[in-house]
Amino acid sequence: MPKNIPCESAALKNFLEIPYDELEALNLEAADAAEKLAPAELEKKYCAYLQEEKRLKAVTVCFTDIEGRFHMLDYDKQHFLRANDNLTFDGSSIRGFSAQKESDLRLGIDWGSIFWLPSDVFGPGKVIMFGTVLNRDKSPYESDFRARLIGLAAELKKARGLTANVAAEVEGFVVKGLNAEQSYSEMTGFELISSGGYFHSLPLAPLKNFIDTAAEAQRAMGFRNEKDHPEVAPSQFELNFAHAGVVRACDLVQLYKLVCRQVAANMGMTATFLPKPVSGVNGSGMHLNLSFFKGGKNIFHSAKGEDGLSPAAWDAVSRILNHAQELSLILNPSVNAYRRLDPHFEAPNQIKVSSVDRGSMIRIPAGNENSARLEIRSVAPDANPYLALYALLRTALEGEPLTKDESKRDRVRCLPGNIYDAIRIFRGSEFLRGMLGAAPHEKYAAHKQAAADRSPKELGVIVKTSEVLFHHDVTTQMLWHKF
Repeated sequence: MPKNIPCESAALKNFLEIPYDELEALNLEAADAAEKLAPAELEKKYCAYLQEEKRLKAVTVCFTDIEGRFHMLDYDKQHFLRANDNLTFDGSSIRGFSAQKESDLRLGIDWGSIFWLPSDVFGPGKVIMFGTVLNRDKSPYESDFRARLIGLAAELKKARGLTANVAAEVEGFVVKGLNAEQSYSEMTGFELISSGGYFHSLPLAPLKNFIDTAAEAQRAMGFRNEKDHPEVAPSQFELNFAHAGVVRACDLVQLYKLVCRQVAANMGMTATFLPKPVSGVNGSGMHLNLSFFKGGKNIFHSAKGEDGLSPAAWDAVSRILNHAQELSLILNPSVNAYRRLDPHFEAPNQIKVSSVDRGSMIRIPAGNENSARLEIRSVAPDANPYLALYALLRTALEGEPLTKDESKRDRVRCLPGNIYDAIRIFRGSEFLRGMLGAAPHEKYAAHKQAAADRSPKELGVIVKTSEVLFHHDVTTQMLWHKF
């Protein structure tokens, strides 16, 4: 028998670990290359890199289901290099995707979406790329709204010369304990890690440590950070990053949530993106700042226009407001989301536009020729960003404009007050059925109905256990089958 030879296991492994400054340079270079190189050139570039870099062990391929949940598969690097044109997975095992009879789905690789990950947060030796979900015959899968958003962005560029830019402001809460959502009880609620509010966290307090660590990781991943801070509610945070093209902006939202969850878990805590995890304080939103550019110019800007906006911008506002109630289920996709739409907590539940009133669904921030934009405030942080932007872009360009009936008094309309009304309005919308396609429209509504049926119809003032455990973004798959 050979003798046991003591050794340090780390000495046996030589996996890729990159300092944060180099990591940031790599990720920014990759983002730049994605805009300049054709897909075939990107594939050649990164296949050569993966072959040459011996310290990489695996490639993580990620995708998003119709409800917005983020999924990841790790492929051995050598297998990935051999078979990246024939990657398959079982779609029937993912709630929100295919039925058992159509279970085999494929993953195409978006080579321009590569990110190098900070090894102290995610472990060494991996890169992550976004995948495109395909049918068995490699045709696009109709419930993959990332792929559909890519197609829409390309169509807008080709047919109209338009580029949609988006900046997302995503809020969340940090609460005590690992897997706090899965162990949630309405009797005790979540345990917050701070009692302060906006800007009130000490530099080395747990909340600020979390924010600093997450911000450092995101900066290294090429997010182009702008600011980060505690938010209004205790234990609430927001980390802002620069605007980007609409697809990359959605990718960054998904990675932002992943980074926050992993950083919190590494600290023995939970980052939650439930819209209203705690009663009696402000909820969390995902404000989407949207603008259209053409020929390098922001077509939403007009120095002489009302609030600095052009007729094109006001036309988009009119169409979005007209279809606001129909869009509500997409922008506020959970039972819990309708707790956030409470006017007592700066909630944007009023179907109107304003430059000052934060209760408005759409706000007009102060801007100039570069930054003029619409801020869609009624979006919850648990919304599928790809589906939300796909619906908002098409509505802004193709929806029916809002018309005023001169024979009636002006009155403020409000978004649905609960998910049951939102589902009913969504199901009855021929506009959305035509936009999404009949099958995805029905599939999405059915999943929302399933979650609603597991929760009380009256929200009340207590965040119920069922609205947390049966939330689409909380991993409790066994419970769905035991209900």
